[in-house]
Amino acid sequence: MADKNVEMAQRVARAVAAEGGRTYYVGGFVRDRLLGRDNKDVDVEVHGISVQALEKVLDGLGERLAMGESFGIMGLRHYDLDIAMPRTERAGGDGRRDFEAGIDPFVGPEQAARRRDFTINALMEDVLTGEVLDFFGGREDLARGRIRHVDSSTFVEDHLRVLRAAQFAARFGFEVSSETRDLCATLDLSGLAGERIFGELEKALLKSERSSVFFEELRRMGQLGLWFVEVEALIGVPQNQAYHPEGDVWTHTMQVVDRAASMRGRATNPLGFMLAALCHDFGKATAKQEVNDVIHAYGHEIEGVPLARRFLGRMTRDRRLASYVANMVELHMRPNLFVTNGSHTKKYMHLFDVSNCPEDLLLLARADHEGRVSADGLTQPEDYAPVEEALQQMLAEYRRRMAQPYATGRDLIEAGFAPNSAFGEALAYAHKLRLAGRPKEEQIASAAAVLRKSLSAS
Repeated sequence: MADKNVEMAQRVARAVAAEGGRTYYVGGFVRDRLLGRDNKDVDVEVHGISVQALEKVLDGLGERLAMGESFGIMGLRHYDLDIAMPRTERAGGDGRRDFEAGIDPFVGPEQAARRRDFTINALMEDVLTGEVLDFFGGREDLARGRIRHVDSSTFVEDHLRVLRAAQFAARFGFEVSSETRDLCATLDLSGLAGERIFGELEKALLKSERSSVFFEELRRMGQLGLWFVEVEALIGVPQNQAYHPEGDVWTHTMQVVDRAASMRGRATNPLGFMLAALCHDFGKATAKQEVNDVIHAYGHEIEGVPLARRFLGRMTRDRRLASYVANMVELHMRPNLFVTNGSHTKKYMHLFDVSNCPEDLLLLARADHEGRVSADGLTQPEDYAPVEEALQQMLAEYRRRMAQPYATGRDLIEAGFAPNSAFGEALAYAHKLRLAGRPKEEQIASAAAVLRKSLSAS
């Protein structure tokens, strides 16, 4: 917990002071304290003593950990406390963060803070006195809700800061300053690792009330087209105004993402759910067509599946996550459509059965429905309560049927059948009966009939 780590930070600071040095809280911990936000990541920076002296201090307080030795980062076992020394760095030149790093405990707080990305992250607070050091106007930027870089020459050494600017804007509801936005527009993101891009995307999706701000900022910077090409492709894609008064697919997607953000606490897989909200209409960019002057996007949910997989594959190797998102994209139209069409129970049972997570699918269906607000706010989607009630009733029925006893392979063996290649077909047929709400005995009897038919045919 943070209090335990803060207490240890104070013990470290007192021991460092006894050696003639000073210890500062740095980075997001100071920023969030000033904003009144909770932050359990306690980071401190030690100035004015040698590396060896700091190692001796930490050895006297517990079991020292070398967490990033080449960057002068240490820790103590059983504490979530990063203890760093000021660094001197020189970038490799391509913005990948391939740095030649050194440690300079005597560089001074101002020069150490100059290497930070944004003024709001360059604030330092003396651990013992509470004095806040603000060399670059970070407190004013916090008050004004502004993301502004510290130093143009050091900012460009890590091109991931483009994504961080957009991510912070989304998380805090801040505005990226024009000079920072202009600088971000000049940086080439092609040298970055996909995993680092995904890390910033994840924070924007999971820590923001309006995750759309992340993408809006990248759009203003002209930085969507490389890593977020499928998202950028939605800009200007028209929709049928009778169903989408909000405008193009980009506008709809941004509204759905924000609606999803308000629901993600209820999702079984919050990250996958947010990614599905982002990807759900990717297929409209390719499926859009006009028939008798009416815009349609027939089959866009199917065309969107490979696009969503390509998008995620660019940034993560998490196959389970990709499968979840692809499944959600493919099925996202069906819940609301089934209610509108008055579909039979059988269709709902099959839908929930092929869904990776029916509960999350219904959340996505709601977000999709509610992400249709006209620009002037005068046209709102109709009340969703009756649709949600119908869907929840069907989901409850599906869960009830799945909780009933059902036929298994062991049941067929006990009925006298030896396992063979027809078992899969027999159990699949039994499962259809299970979805239909038929009792276990009937499932077994029907599966047995399938096996007998297979045996007689052979």
